[in-house]
Amino acid sequence: MFNKHASKRLTQLRLSSRRASSNAGTPAPKAKSGTVKQEDVEYGAMSKAQKAFLDRVIRVDQAGELGANYIYMGQYAILSNKYPHLKPILKHMWEQEVYHHDTFNRLQTERRVRPSLLTPFWKIGAVAMGAGTALISKEAAMACTVAVETVIGGHYNQQLRVLMNQYNIDVFDKETGEKVSPEKLTEGVRTSPEISTMKDMISTFRDDELEHLDTAVENDAKKAVPYILLTETIKLVCRGAIWTAERV
Repeated sequence: MFNKHASKRLTQLRLSSRRASSNAGTPAPKAKSGTVKQEDVEYGAMSKAQKAFLDRVIRVDQAGELGANYIYMGQYAILSNKYPHLKPILKHMWEQEVYHHDTFNRLQTERRVRPSLLTPFWKIGAVAMGAGTALISKEAAMACTVAVETVIGGHYNQQLRVLMNQYNIDVFDKETGEKVSPEKLTEGVRTSPEISTMKDMISTFRDDELEHLDTAVENDAKKAVPYILLTETIKLVCRGAIWTAERV
């Protein structure tokens, strides 16, 4: 029963991931006659709402990747010596989270986005979650990873949908200053480099998180007892942390 439920949720998440990536990962079509090139255009300013959303994305994702970093830190400290076969697996996942965290730290500085005011609490809570589940059992630690990465993967998909659908910024001809008709813009030119880079980055990080989810399932996450209670509780905590980090 548990396996069927988890398999259904994982399938739904993967289908959602493919839909969210349909634009972000698709190569730009070849330019047709009469289309304009990226070097010939400049982009209009984002609205206040668009800028505010990007700031929230960077703030919450920085906090989320910080949390993931410290969760794996806690798991690694408990499990790496007790289960040597898990050491390289945990190290690989942890290193990816450190890279994600460092990337959002850089974006936070570049865009002058204030960090979440609760950052010290995220660190303490994340280490406690990682180490605590690892102390229960290695299966519980892997179940924790399933829960966390499921929520993060879904959260990244939501952000991608907004970036794809609500960031159609006006494009202007550099020479004339006139607005360029959307029909003359290929997909690669229609979206500003800043937004394209953000979409590609989030899409890549989302795929890393789902890879971690697969790894956890392969390493007996579903054998954790009680699996459903443990994973659903952690998902609830993660969703609450996301909601709070976006605002505080």
